[in-house]
Amino acid sequence: MNIFTKFKKLSMVKISKTYVPKETEKYMCAKHLAYFKLKLNEWKKDLKRSNNEAIAQASMDDNSASADIVDQASSYTEKNVEMRAINRQIKLITKIDGALKKIQDGTYGFCEDTGEPIGLKRLMARPVATLCIAAQEKHEKDEKVYADD
Repeated sequence: MNIFTKFKKLSMVKISKTYVPKETEKYMCAKHLAYFKLKLNEWKKDLKRSNNEAIAQASMDDNSASADIVDQASSYTEKNVEMRAINRQIKLITKIDGALKKIQDGTYGFCEDTGEPIGLKRLMARPVATLCIAAQEKHEKDEKVYADD
């Protein structure tokens, strides 16, 4: 079965709003993929809405013309914090897009390092996870070692 046929089949799978993937089901079966696709798309939509609201609010709250230097500094700091939060959310949207692409190409749910299943519990907690727990721990340990140098 080619990727297009598999993706088309996935879009025809219907799951209830209360469906939760089960360990007893075949790992990354069509229901699991449909569940994560739906979850990722809803998360992405929420992040975009939140970003749009934050940007609209930031453009309306402009204290930069205030005569008080303390108010200007406070306004600048608040805007800086808001922009960092928006940037983090944009990076998260990029990760969500990557996860959706993995669903499409059939590699979602498998560790990028080992090829082993990431696990349903981990994916439900962090749907954009790309590494299994063991690989993630190794990555973090290596990162800490290099950071200490």
